[in-house]
Order: sequence, then C-alpha cells, then structure tokens
Amino acid sequence: MSIRISTERVTDDYMRERLAAAKRYTLVVLRPTAQYPSEGSRSIVWEHGRRNMALQAAGLLPIVCPVGDDEISGVAIFDAEPDDVRTVMAEDPGVRAGIFTFEVHACRGFPGDALPL
Repeated sequence: MSIRISTERVTDDYMRERLAAAKRYTLVVLRPTAQYPSEGSRSIVWEHGRRNMALQAAGLLPIVCPVGDDEISGVAIFDAEPDDVRTVMAEDPGVRAGIFTFEVHACRGFPGDALPL
C-alpha cells in the first residue's frame, strides 16, 4: 500500500496558525502488569472501561485508545493538567488492583482534531 500526500496547501502561514492554536493536554500510557491476566481481572478491566466512559462523558477524557498488546494496554488524552491526571489515574480500578501501571506526559494538541468515524 502506498500513501501519497501533498504539502502544497500546508503553507508556512497555515502552520503558524495551527501551532498558535495548540493547547496543552496530558497523554497517558497504560501498561499491563504481570497480574493483568490473573483470575478476576476481567471484571476489573470492565470497571476501568466504565470509569473511562464516565470521564469521557464529563469532558475530561476526549480520546481513549485501547491497545491491548503485551507492552501497552492503552493510550489516552486528558483535557487536564498532569498532576490532576496522576490523581485521577491513581484511583483507576485497574491501577488500584495492580493490573495496570501508567505514565503521564504533558503534550500539546490541536483543538477540534478528532478521530474519523
């Protein structure tokens, strides 16, 4: 598969405008621990998902991407400061149960960006 793109319409002015509109967000990388495949973890992961959906509904978690490989369970982008996100993540059911660990990273993004339907 070959993907071809054109940069003709991406002028320097366009780039400056987009960069000026960038906003601070917080990226979370969720990782599975050795306890992840343990008995009973399925119901904890379900509650983790329920909590993520509640965070989305509250406007704090606009992007959630389950990954599910051996190294990363998911990534998420919060519309909150890193210290606040650390507090939120420390209360996550999967983190509390020891089946997930997490990393928090400050990042920037462009308001209005969205995943395609």
